[in-house]
Amino acid sequence: MNVPRNVLWFEVLLYLSLTLDALSVAFQDRTPSAEMTEEMIMVATVMAGGLILLLVFLVWLAAQRRKNWPRWVLAGALVMSIVSLAQVIFDNGGLELDSGIEIVSCALTAAGLYCSFTGDAKGWFNG
Repeated sequence: MNVPRNVLWFEVLLYLSLTLDALSVAFQDRTPSAEMTEEMIMVATVMAGGLILLLVFLVWLAAQRRKNWPRWVLAGALVMSIVSLAQVIFDNGGLELDSGIEIVSCALTAAGLYCSFTGDAKGWFNG
């Protein structure tokens, strides 16, 4: 069976978003400091990588295995990302490069999720 166009857009946009997230993690500053030890930085990096892999799996489940529940988990993750991003922007007193990249990532995710709930994607997901 052919994948509907909106489902394909959902998959492409979310994979682009996760690629941006992976690049963001890859180029993070990993300089140890008084509040962040080398071990803490390593654990945070491994956890971020694991979370990205989990989200890739959820996108695959939704788009290729036609599961509905991963879309809702991804939507919840988007809401938490937006709240976290707003806190970072507020704490830093404005936009920085990494928060700008996160805004683009959130926009890609929102556009992809929109595609998954509209158009020819409506009948694709089943349980």
